[in-house]
Amino acid sequence: MDIPSVVIVGRPNVGKSSLFNAVCGERVAIVEPTPGVTRDRISRLIQHEGALFELVDTGGMGLHDSEELAEHIQMQIAIAVEQADLVLLVVDAKDGLQPLDEDVARQLRSAEKRLLLVVNKCDGPREEQAAADFYALGFPEFHMTSAAHRRGVRGLVERLVAELPEVAPSDEELPEEPMKIALVGRRNVGKSTLINYLAQEPRVLVSEVPGTTRDSVDVRFQMDDLRFVAIDTAGVRRPKQVKDSIDFYSMARSRAAVRRADVVVLMMEAPVEIGRLDKQLADSVTSAFKPCVLAVNKMDLATGVSEEEFRGYVRDRLPGVAFAPVVCISAVTGGNVRQLIETAQALHEQGLVRVSTSDLNKVVEEAVARQHPPSSSSRFGRIYYATQVAVQPPTVALFTNEPSLITEGYLRYLANRLREAFPYNAVPIRFLVRGRQRDRDQAGARKHGH
Repeated sequence: MDIPSVVIVGRPNVGKSSLFNAVCGERVAIVEPTPGVTRDRISRLIQHEGALFELVDTGGMGLHDSEELAEHIQMQIAIAVEQADLVLLVVDAKDGLQPLDEDVARQLRSAEKRLLLVVNKCDGPREEQAAADFYALGFPEFHMTSAAHRRGVRGLVERLVAELPEVAPSDEELPEEPMKIALVGRRNVGKSTLINYLAQEPRVLVSEVPGTTRDSVDVRFQMDDLRFVAIDTAGVRRPKQVKDSIDFYSMARSRAAVRRADVVVLMMEAPVEIGRLDKQLADSVTSAFKPCVLAVNKMDLATGVSEEEFRGYVRDRLPGVAFAPVVCISAVTGGNVRQLIETAQALHEQGLVRVSTSDLNKVVEEAVARQHPPSSSSRFGRIYYATQVAVQPPTVALFTNEPSLITEGYLRYLANRLREAFPYNAVPIRFLVRGRQRDRDQAGARKHGH
């Protein structure tokens, strides 16, 4: 099924990303008054009253102080427009008609695509009256919106649906939700290079300049008959290095990408020693209970050290995720990238495993017999019963006489025994430690991940 594409285009700071977020119903793209914030194509599938289309946000046309950045943004816009069924030319009612608006309109007309003029920032009567100036662009009509106040957005969506090729898929025809893989890591570890290799096109900007990626960018790709979404994220930096609101929102988008991912790929560089920031990233992934593949990139630059030695080094330096698989790759050459994606797929399937209560209790009883829970001066810790209550992640409820005696260390021990026994040996396991029924009102339940 071909999904129609709607692309948002315009000069910098006319509210393209605000409009994109308003249609999506959430803050997907970073919105800032600084030109050049949006650099890569950002897209989301939109469903409206049975209709389905892809909405694409693009960077601002013109006025970029970096030649490399300008070339990349123009290339991304050109690709998006070429693939579009409908192009929205967005202008700013507060600024009024600008020469750059006229330049953008001329460029879009040469592409011979269906165009719809959207006059944004119509926040009041003054701006609505000023909108008439945009008839000078030669469009017979335009649509007024205030993305900041969400006025005119629903009407715009209804107009889009009316203009697009009719696609109203049934539930059976709707594309199956692809597995989402978030790529996280320090800056310049090669996340965007890997994204471009997977997409088989220059989908996101790759630069030696730190901080190039700002938004979290969803990029769809296919391997064999399986569909995936790879989420490129901004490189993580230390809190004291976050200098402005753009950096702050970039970090927030990276954390959100981890939360909505099915599997996380934590990337590191073979030539660079694993440090505190890598350990913090690993901890943040496990605290989100996400399956994680540890990807050691730039193996083509490593000399004198085998892949097996690298795997041992990574597990030694990141003991909190020692259960996670390590894959050594080269995002530039594509070395072992297929193995990386296949490993991520396997982890996703592990997270869906559900173990019967009888089998689970048998393993827990054997584990308790080998090593009893801790005790206090007045009580011995006992586990009466265990049951798996959820998947993604595998979640096990433990019923005990005293939840406070089931320590984090003991839960790590139990998690390792469960991984040895069941086919979820490489994913985090969440425990819910509960007291007996008569104690629950007093003790409640505690959540733990291992």
